[in-house]
Amino acid sequence: MRSAAIYFSMLQAPRGSIHGLANFCWESFRNISCSHVNSSSLKPLASKYGVQGGYRRRWIRRPVTTKTGGRNKTNQAAKPSNLVRKIVDEKVSTSTALDLNKADETSKHQQIQYCGIKQMIAENKDLADLVTVIIYDTETSGLSRKDDRIIEIALQDLAGGENSTFQTLVNPGCYVANSHIHGITSNMVCRRDVPRMEELIPILLQFIKSRQKPGGYVLWGAHNSFAFDLPFLINEFSRCSYEIPPNWLFMDTISLARELMKSGGSNLPSGISLQALREHYKIPLVGSAHRAMSDVRTLSMILQMLTFDLKLTLPNLVTRSFTAFEYVNNKRKKS
Repeated sequence: MRSAAIYFSMLQAPRGSIHGLANFCWESFRNISCSHVNSSSLKPLASKYGVQGGYRRRWIRRPVTTKTGGRNKTNQAAKPSNLVRKIVDEKVSTSTALDLNKADETSKHQQIQYCGIKQMIAENKDLADLVTVIIYDTETSGLSRKDDRIIEIALQDLAGGENSTFQTLVNPGCYVANSHIHGITSNMVCRRDVPRMEELIPILLQFIKSRQKPGGYVLWGAHNSFAFDLPFLINEFSRCSYEIPPNWLFMDTISLARELMKSGGSNLPSGISLQALREHYKIPLVGSAHRAMSDVRTLSMILQMLTFDLKLTLPNLVTRSFTAFEYVNNKRKKS
């Protein structure tokens, strides 16, 4: 398998006061600093590279660990609680449709089951504690969901700790027409040693599994996710004949920004864009704007501010999320 500069790293910072979400993963997420330490469960032999550096094709696998409260913990498979086991057994099916052409293969009963799971998470603290929050961002070769491809992806687990971030360039197999936006050129990604999406997806799934709580769920968040990042992600998975796991939920933080603008307060941002929110909350820009990891770090800090201002808890965010199946099905109804 070809491999690229894929990074798992640790972001740490001093603690502060956060409303509502403080009882969940925000304990370690609240004031994430810009410093990080590279550490990977898939480490290239003999060298480390920056985002635009060279790559190795040979990798060695090591256990993924997290560091919390001064203790190292290795993520191991564990049996879910009786409550979770009962709900998983009775309410959760094992797969979901990915694209518009395949949505009918998933039954209406399956959709109802997942709507029920979201409601149960929102109402049950024991289930809410099993949610892993992932902030993600993608950069693409263009704006066409049909013809363009993801060329960079970055993720951050808001629980923090060791191996809490993931970042890589992706070989799209096509010309990058909008390099003026993100600075990623065709020469940077259309190379034999940069992984294609079909090679990257298994590694991405492994990373998410290493961060996911046993028997739990993953809540993905991005800014303008429903109009941009999620459709591209769904299409890439479908094109590569992979299914998005049914326990992945997706939210769009731009809807939170709209809620804030409608709140009518005296101190509101100038707009709902990521840049406007960053400037409003006085968050320093680290790295280049419109690069995946830079935007992920920015959004990670913006999200804590938005949830504080809107007095939102993690269950509140879950109720605003959709599974991939729900998203695709809603698009079909509107088309």
